Amino acid sequence: MVEGTGKVSVVPDIAKISVGIEESGTTLAAVQKSANEKSKSLTEMLKKSGVEEKDIKNTNYSVFPEYDYQGRTPRITGYRVSISYEVKIRDFDKVNEILASVTGAGANVVGSVSFEVNDETRNKKLGEAREEAVKEARENAESLAKSAGVTLGKILNISESRGIPVPVSLKEAGIGGTEPIATPDIAPGETEISVTVSVSWEIR
Repeated sequence: MVEGTGKVSVVPDIAKISVGIEESGTTLAAVQKSANEKSKSLTEMLKKSGVEEKDIKNTNYSVFPEYDYQGRTPRITGYRVSISYEVKIRDFDKVNEILASVTGAGANVVGSVSFEVNDETRNKKLGEAREEAVKEARENAESLAKSAGVTLGKILNISESRGIPVPVSLKEAGIGGTEPIATPDIAPGETEISVTVSVSWEIR
């Protein structure tokens, strides 16, 4: 069995960010009203910035009672509402602007940002990396066969494994947290897609 690896570089074309709203107060109705108003403001801002509705995904809506444990029996002193969104930004020219604007639109939790490649581009680049990997595997096998004084026959087995790009975190970039942030300078750079194939040939 001989291995070959193909690597291609690709510039991500989708940014995915997680943002959220957390509100606390003494009455559940007031907290929910405030959180829902901020949620509406946030989603409206995102849409006005060019983010499609299908790319704004509500990932969490939670209500938590807050307790005072100082007495013998815990008592509820208030409530906390947490709302989270996953947002895909397909226009990279607006990524930095949107990241700087979300807190002003109601978000007080900014989690992470990662970069992705759309399916069409990914499949194309995977095909290119796969071709390179198979070519390298064949060259390696032919070299070994020549050294051994044999020739290659038909392929008996082939398998592959893929490298997984690592996402970039907002906190790693120094802009995570709950405070308003200045306009960040986030650039996707390039990510590498790699494919390693293992191929077995018949020897003649």
